[in-house]
This record gives sequence, structure tokens and C-alpha cells, in this order.
Amino acid sequence: MFVTAVVSLVSLTNVCAQNWPQYLGPNRNSISDQKDLLRTWPKNGPEVLWSADLGIGFGGPVVIDGKVYILDRNDEVGDMMLCIDLSTGKELWSFSYNAPGAVQFPGSRSVPAVDGNRIYSCGPYGDFYCIDINTHKPLWNKNIWKDFGGDRIPRWAITQCPLVYGDLVIVASQTPEAGVVAYDKLNGNVKWKTPSLGPVGYVSPSIVKAGTESHVVMITASAGWGSSASGGKVVGLDPLTGKILWEYTNWQCGIPVPSAVDAGDGRALITGGYEAGAAMIKITKKADGTYNVAELYKNADFGAHTQPPVLYNGHFYAQYSTNERKDGLVCMSIDGQVKWKTMRAPGFDKGGMIISNGLLLATDGMTKLYLIEPDPAAFKPVAAADILKAETMADQRFAAQNWAPLALSNGKLLIRDQSRLMCVKVAQ
Repeated sequence: MFVTAVVSLVSLTNVCAQNWPQYLGPNRNSISDQKDLLRTWPKNGPEVLWSADLGIGFGGPVVIDGKVYILDRNDEVGDMMLCIDLSTGKELWSFSYNAPGAVQFPGSRSVPAVDGNRIYSCGPYGDFYCIDINTHKPLWNKNIWKDFGGDRIPRWAITQCPLVYGDLVIVASQTPEAGVVAYDKLNGNVKWKTPSLGPVGYVSPSIVKAGTESHVVMITASAGWGSSASGGKVVGLDPLTGKILWEYTNWQCGIPVPSAVDAGDGRALITGGYEAGAAMIKITKKADGTYNVAELYKNADFGAHTQPPVLYNGHFYAQYSTNERKDGLVCMSIDGQVKWKTMRAPGFDKGGMIISNGLLLATDGMTKLYLIEPDPAAFKPVAAADILKAETMADQRFAAQNWAPLALSNGKLLIRDQSRLMCVKVAQ
């Protein structure tokens, strides 16, 4: 009986290890414990096991117990939660609701989160749903925009990847009446909310450790641009009460998108596009119970436009291509020294990235999938393949903008372009 119990525990651990339950993976940091990654690919690229048709958009998938969940969208109708079999690509069920409307860069734009038998997702018009994955029906739903005084939808709509923390599910409504909101994950009751934190951005909350404590970190947009920008800030919140514990105000980014990265030892890396660059801050608790925030450095030559950098072996890797600069894939040491940039050869522009088995899997935001050895000495590609479609949208301004976050489960990499979700074999 003891042996059986041990085997069961190991099996359960292995199953859980293969899950990708939320934005950027199990620990919300783009790192997977997948082993046995293939270091060579066939001439035509890694094997595509299946593909499933999707509408246009930028939202990525999650994977739980062999099932893929992704929020799809038809702007004329609304949002659709899809459940797809990881092994076959067959659609198992769907749930949809009316939420018509369109903005520039149309389609879905967020990643769901699964907790137990519940999946949480937020659509571009603020529709926040908790769906039972067994009955395929909603348990509760709110609107994180309208419920807190939101009026005109932001220019690029609402982009929120829910954060489950204990009994709470946390999102940033960024409205006049609430900056960040925590709901009871079981019934949707509001447990806490912050005051407005400033202008609307596109950042999802993240968790950063300050000593033994977890803080919800939220990055707020600045008003204005360049030297005239003001009001931007980074705040740390008590995840159980929403109390503002600290603020960092020397950060101005008019359109912030990447969430804060936990860099260890109480440090958080803040990045942005539009010439914002990067800032490293350190949070320490003082004897009186309050917190001190120190800026360790800023570096305009390292940043990120949409997805946050990945931290591996003391170095950050990010795709730093924005309207103003095309630095490509960039490597920076944890102390702020830029080691190399690919620039346009090859170019990397807002693609997804995952560190696994000592390798970096990355799309270039356009057509290619790369396998890269993450080395601060130089850019070291191991393999590359054209695998994403470049021209699939009627509006060709958006043809090659394949920016969705990736997911990795059971040796299968899930990649979304502008017409489909692909399942690619990347491990033995």
C-alpha cells in the first residue's frame, strides 16, 4: 500500500508538472520543467501534430490534464472559450457570450487561468467569467470595466491575464473607481479593490517576493510621452487586503504591457517599449513595518514591448523591438549590462518565449520558431523553422504580428498565429 501511495504521488506530480495553467506557465515566469527537448529538427522544422482554426487575435493557451483552453473571439459576436484535446486537436466543448465590438489590433488578447475545476478569463470588453470545466457553464461573471465606472473602452481594449492567489483571483480593472480588484474565486464577490492608480495601461498583475512576503506588483501607465510624461508608477500591494505597501514613481511608459519580473532577493525588473527601457528596483522591509524601494539601475538599451523578459542563469532575455527601435533579441545581465543584441539579423519582434531544459524556445513574432542556447557570450541559435503563417488577415497591417504567448506541456509546444492554434512536437 505504501508503494502504491508513493507511485500515485509521483504520477500526480508528473501530471501536474506537465500543466501550463496560466499566463507564462506554472510560476508565471516563462520557465518549464520539460525535459528531453529535441536539439535537432527535421529539415522542414519540428513536426506539427495538429492545428485548429481560430479567429484573429493575440491571446495564448493554457493546458491542464491533457486539455487546452483558449479564449477565442469573433468581433461581430463576442468571446468564445474553447476546450481542445491536447493529443488530437479535437474541440471538446465551447462556451460563448455576446460581447461585440472592435478595436485596432482586433481579436482576443489575454490568457486564461485554471484553478481546480474553474477557468477564469477576461475578454477585451471587460467580461470576466468563471466557467466550470466539467459542466462547461459559467459559475459567475462580472465586468471589470463597467462595474467600476469605466466608460470608453481603452484604445487597444482590455488586456488582463487573471492571477489566482489563494482564495482570490486578481485583475487590474484600471478604472476611475478601481485600479486592481480581487474577487473571491468561488463566487465572484469583491474582496478588495484599490483606488485608481493612474491612466489605463495593458499590464496584468504579477507576484514579486520581498523577503518571505509576496507582493502583487502593478505597473501603471504615464500620462503623455517622453520628457513631458508624468504619473507613471509601480506599486506593491498586499495580496490579501489590497493595501498599497510601496510605490516607485521614477517610471514613465505611456503604453505599458509587460508585467513585472521577480528577479529574486526582493528585486523586480520593470520593462516597457516606446523608449521606456528597463528599471531594476529592490524592495526591503524596514524595522517599523513599512517598505523601502531603491532603484538599482535603469537601462534604456534593454526593454520589452509586449511580453516580459525571461530570467535564466543570472541573465534576462527579451524581444526589444518597438515602433522606435529594432534591437531584436537582447541579453542583459542581472546587474544591468547588455551582453548582445541580434538587431535585425535575425529580427525578433514581440514573439513568445519559454525556457526549458536549458534551451530557449522562441517565436520571432512573425513566421519563425527558434531553438536557442541562452548564452550571455553570444546569440547561439540551435535550430530554426518557418512555421507560422505570415499573411492570413484581410487587413495586411496585421499580417505578420504573431505575438501570442506560448504554452508547453508533455513535449508539445502550443503556438498561435493569426488563423490557428498549432501543436508542435519539441521533445522526445
